[in-house]
Amino acid sequence: MENLIETTGLTKVYGTGEVAVHALREVNVQVARGEFVAIMGPSGSGKSTLMNILGCLDRPTEGTYVLEGEDVSQLSRDKLAGVRNRRIGFVFQSYNLLPRLTAAKNVMLPLLYNGHQRLTEHECYERAAAALESVGLGDRAHHRPNELSGGEQQRVAIARALANNPSLILADEPTGNLDTRSGEEIMELLEQLHGQGATIVMVTHDPDCAAHAERVVTLVDGRIVSDERNGGQMHSIPLTERGG
Repeated sequence: MENLIETTGLTKVYGTGEVAVHALREVNVQVARGEFVAIMGPSGSGKSTLMNILGCLDRPTEGTYVLEGEDVSQLSRDKLAGVRNRRIGFVFQSYNLLPRLTAAKNVMLPLLYNGHQRLTEHECYERAAAALESVGLGDRAHHRPNELSGGEQQRVAIARALANNPSLILADEPTGNLDTRSGEEIMELLEQLHGQGATIVMVTHDPDCAAHAERVVTLVDGRIVSDERNGGQMHSIPLTERGG
C-alpha cells in the first residue's frame, strides 16, 4: 500500500547548548494512504511537535518528512503554507471557528484562500454546503458558532477540514472540549470518513478515542516506543531502533 506519510530520522531540537530540548529523537514512521492512526503519549512526549511537523506548521531540525512523495522537510514558509492549504485539513480541540461568520462561511475560508482552484464565491458556497451536509449539518449552514452546540461546532470544523478535499486530515485532541456523548459522535464521524477513504492522523490522550483508530503509535521522551495495531499485536520498538 502506498505511503502518504514517511518520516526518517525526524528530530526536533529547541534551543542550543545546555538548554537544548530534544522534542523528537530520530522518529521513523509511515502512514499508508487511507489509514487511521492515533498518536498517544504523556505530556511532553513530543506528540504536538510531531503533529506540527506533519501538518507543515514547523520544520524538523534533522531528518526528512515525505508527504505524497515530496520531501517537504525544508520547504520555505510560503511553500509550506501552500502545502497546508492544498493537502491538509486540520481539526483542533478548540474548533477555531470565527464567531462572526456563519457555519457555511467558516467552511468556505480555506476555499477562498486556495489560489490554485480559483473557485467563484458561489462555487465555494456550494462546496461548503455539501461539506456541512456530509457531517450532518446541512440545516445549520446559516447559524453562527454561538448558536451551535460544542459537538456541532466541531462538526463545522471537520467540514472545514474536508472542504479542499485534502490528502490528510490531522485531528488534535478533537474531543477534548466535548462531553462524552458528543465526543463519541465526533469519533464515529471520523471513523465514517476513514471508511470512505480518508487518511487521518489524530493526537489524543484518551484510550477510548484511540480505540477508533487502526493503529496507535506511542511516543515517550520524543521517541516511538510502540506501534500497536488495534485488534492485533503490539510491536514494541527495540531500544537500539529508538535512537539516542
